[in-house]
Amino acid sequence: MTALQPTLDDTLPTPAVDYPTWVDQVRPAFVEAARTGRRFTAYEVAKDCDLPEPANPRADWGNFVQSLVRDGLLEHCGFDRSLRPTGEHSAVSVWRGTRAAQAGRVA
Repeated sequence: MTALQPTLDDTLPTPAVDYPTWVDQVRPAFVEAARTGRRFTAYEVAKDCDLPEPANPRADWGNFVQSLVRDGLLEHCGFDRSLRPTGEHSAVSVWRGTRAAQAGRVA
């Protein structure tokens, strides 16, 4: 068991869940977004659905979205400026659901 150090306000931080558990928590929101056929960034879905951050945000979001591409759920459809407060308006990928995802044939 690892010890958790209290934060400055004397509360204990919430331990991060492991990657597979996190994927199980956030995937349904992305499946739903893919079915709409609208364009979106990963941050927009995470913010709109109040999704938890992964243990390693810098790598896990990208790995997760790429797994959705490999599964045939999402396709890349351009770039936009990041709306993430820490993103400094950098370029981010824009996604939409594939036709199979929009028709509900991929989940």
